[in-house]
Amino acid sequence: MAAATGGVNRFYIILGIVALIGVGALAWMASRPSSVSIPANVVIQPSDTAGFAGYVLGSPDAPVEIVEYADYQCPACQDFEVVQFPAVRQQLIETGKLRWRYRDFPLAQHQFARVAAHAVACANDQGKFQEMHSRVYEGQGDWAFSGDAAAIFSDYAQEIGLNVTEYDACMESGRYAARIQASAEEGAAVGVSSTPSFVIGGRIYRGGIASDQLRRVVDSLAALAGPADTAAAGAADDTAAL
Repeated sequence: MAAATGGVNRFYIILGIVALIGVGALAWMASRPSSVSIPANVVIQPSDTAGFAGYVLGSPDAPVEIVEYADYQCPACQDFEVVQFPAVRQQLIETGKLRWRYRDFPLAQHQFARVAAHAVACANDQGKFQEMHSRVYEGQGDWAFSGDAAAIFSDYAQEIGLNVTEYDACMESGRYAARIQASAEEGAAVGVSSTPSFVIGGRIYRGGIASDQLRRVVDSLAALAGPADTAAAGAADDTAAL
C-alpha cells in the first residue's frame, strides 16, 4: 500500500512540474512582441526623411560612391551581402576608395521585407545598424518562412545587445514606415526595378555583382575622377538622396 501511495505522489509531483513548465512557456510566449506590420504606400512628410540619405559606410572623401537598393528578404541580396560584401568592405571601403550607401527597396511579393527594414532602422537608433543588418541577412532562411518574423527580429535585438524594450516600442510605433517608402520611391525614380541594384557612376547595375568586378569599376572611376569633380559629385548625390 505504501509503495502504491509513493507512486501516486511521484505522479502528482511530475504532473506539477509539467504544469509549471507549461505556465512558464505560456508566460514567455506572452512576453514576446505581437505581430508587427509595417504599412506601404504611406504619406511621406518632409520630416520623415530629413537628414537621412541611407545607411552610409566609408569616408565622405572617398572618390567613388555606390548606392545599393536591396530587399532583406531577397535571396540574391543575401548572397551578395554574405558572400561578396565582406571583400568589398575590406578592399574598397576600409581603404578609402569607396563610400557605400545602402537604401531599402522592399519588394511587394516579400511579406516581411518592410518589417525587416524597420527592424534594422530601429537597431540603428541604438547605434547597431551594421550588427542588425548583418544578422537579418544571415538569418533570412529562418524568418522569411516563419509565421511571425517580428518575434525573431526581437530575438536578434537581444542577441546583439540592444535595449529590447526600446527596440520593441520602436517596432510597434512603425515610425520609419514613411522613410522606407521614400527610399523605395527614390529607387523607382532612378530606374530600380529589381534587387539588388547598384547605382555606380550614374549607371544602374542589376543583379549580383562579384567583388572583383566592383573593384575594377571602382578603380576605373577613381582614376577618372579629379578632386574637384569628386567633391561636386558627392554633394550632388547627398542632395538627391534627401
